[in-house]
Amino acid sequence: MPTARERVRAELTTEITDAARRQLAEVGAAALSLRAVARELGMASSAVYRYFPSRDDLLTRLIIDGYDDLGAAAESADEPSAAPAERWLAVCRAVREWARAHPHEYALLYGSPVPGYAAPADTVPAASRVGIVLGRILGEAARSGALPGSAGERDPGLVSDDAVAVLGGDHPAIDETVRVRALLAWSALFGTISFELFGHFVGSVEDADRYFDRVIGDLAALIGF
Repeated sequence: MPTARERVRAELTTEITDAARRQLAEVGAAALSLRAVARELGMASSAVYRYFPSRDDLLTRLIIDGYDDLGAAAESADEPSAAPAERWLAVCRAVREWARAHPHEYALLYGSPVPGYAAPADTVPAASRVGIVLGRILGEAARSGALPGSAGERDPGLVSDDAVAVLGGDHPAIDETVRVRALLAWSALFGTISFELFGHFVGSVEDADRYFDRVIGDLAALIGF
């Protein structure tokens, strides 16, 4: 059981990160300031620095929290008993719904880089969660015989070993063509969401819901689902 001091620290950490998210909505990630967060909470700046020694530490926490929340939404949407194409669509819809509900956090994760900030390796596990869900669908489709057969060949130096492991692992039905198409679908998912959230479909797409489902369905078919 947490001690009283640990509970207080956890509560204050939550208050600080909640205030920081409000700052993201008001001024954007580039203008995020520990001093502004402290002012909003009525705390001394020195007190906030005891929890987050720098703006970059706070940004890293927000990024990890955002990726984890998004990853949890994707994981919850996956129904292993469904057909691969249905699983793929459900997970992609959940990612889009999360992005639409958290546009400022999505912009922090997938928008313009924050000047002067470089995300540390600590963010990688959380950032991989959506890809792992999509890769699991691909791997299980291959093992169940739901993907057409292929040569299963590698193109050395094209796709990293880490990406191969995420994208279903080694299997006769997953060759470099399938992996490239899966990476294309993964990146197109976020590209489509970004275009919608950042207003780039204005004048081009009339029904965003149907357009999104059509894109995701076509990408699933391209992979071989």
